[in-house]
Amino acid sequence: MTPLTSPPAGLVPAERSDAPFEDGQGSAVPSPAVPSPAVPMLISGGTVIAPDAVYSPGWVDIRAGRIVGCGAGEPPREPDFSFPECTLAAGYVDIHTHGGGGSSFNDQDSAVAAAQIAATHRAHGTTTLMASLVTAPLDEFERTVAALAGLVEQGLLAGIHLEGPWLSPAHRGAHDENLLRTPDAESIDRIMRVGRGTVRMVTIAPELEGGLAAVRQIVGFGAVAAVGHTDANYDMTRQAIAAGATAGTHVFNAMRQIHHREPGPALALLEDPTVFAELIADGVHLHPAIVRFIIESPSRPVFVTDAMAAAGADEGDYKLGALDVSVSGGQARLADGTIAGSVLTLSEAVRYAVHTAGVPVEVAVRAATQNPADMIGLADRGRLAPGNRADLIVLGTGLQVTATLQAGLWCEA
Repeated sequence: MTPLTSPPAGLVPAERSDAPFEDGQGSAVPSPAVPSPAVPMLISGGTVIAPDAVYSPGWVDIRAGRIVGCGAGEPPREPDFSFPECTLAAGYVDIHTHGGGGSSFNDQDSAVAAAQIAATHRAHGTTTLMASLVTAPLDEFERTVAALAGLVEQGLLAGIHLEGPWLSPAHRGAHDENLLRTPDAESIDRIMRVGRGTVRMVTIAPELEGGLAAVRQIVGFGAVAAVGHTDANYDMTRQAIAAGATAGTHVFNAMRQIHHREPGPALALLEDPTVFAELIADGVHLHPAIVRFIIESPSRPVFVTDAMAAAGADEGDYKLGALDVSVSGGQARLADGTIAGSVLTLSEAVRYAVHTAGVPVEVAVRAATQNPADMIGLADRGRLAPGNRADLIVLGTGLQVTATLQAGLWCEA
């Protein structure tokens, strides 16, 4: 096959089944575009960002939707696709997203919303997406988690993240204060069991009554306990890490700030090399110097979008859970000015980190690929490595995503 500089026009992301699937509540909705294994292909690039090295040039060999080889130099045979002026990287992995394309994971018809959100972020290079839920009444949480669990089991989503309701009222951010509650074993057990193992992450304020026990309970279910929306001090945060917490939810945002006599949770999280530190690199949530500070800390940085429904959609008025959000000038805020998520994509986060915060390209890419995959235990994502699912993006001028491969199939632009 003659090498091509871009995927042929008109290629679609997958062979789609016309059969309906269940939304977890017994309702049939259109089948999502979950890729099926594709024909073998060899892709070469001017630069390839591998797990522990950068190849210039390099190549990736794909068969049956999996990576079977990745190396430096000229490819072992004539490539099927050649991108000599571009960078090849693993597909982006977003483990903290509330919505996009006008839809939210908290929407009543969560199956249809999830398909729209996944398509919106996939158009910007995100090939693995976890559904984040804002605080809601427990019975509503149960219904939504049950519906989304079916989509995780069918492969559209990588898991579910509960951001609430066990959060600090003092740092509630865009969460309804009336719905926040202290953690108790019964409510955690209810939600985790209805998720059937698909809840991969829970954000919790460990200083709440029963907080440390809740951390241990969450970890016992095989999920990541993340410290966030918290008024915990430094010592309490260290206790939470000792109890099993391995992540910080959007560090510095919605948590007690650093003081020279009371360092607070951010320093405790960032100084620990076992902790994954989420950060929102959009120029709104963090100063670029803080982005660099987190990236250079001993912790493992993880870019997240914290995107709400307006990501990839028009500005205007939206809902985030039960709260009204106004989106204008690229910022999502409540009526009182509180930041309410973002309109970010991981593609934009990587570009901001590199072009504005001065982060090396390969470091920024790994913070959007292998680190988030590692954080939630996705062993076959986030790396251009043999055995992994063939998720690959082509980065062109200015690190724009010019083509996306998901499970070995080119995605429609």
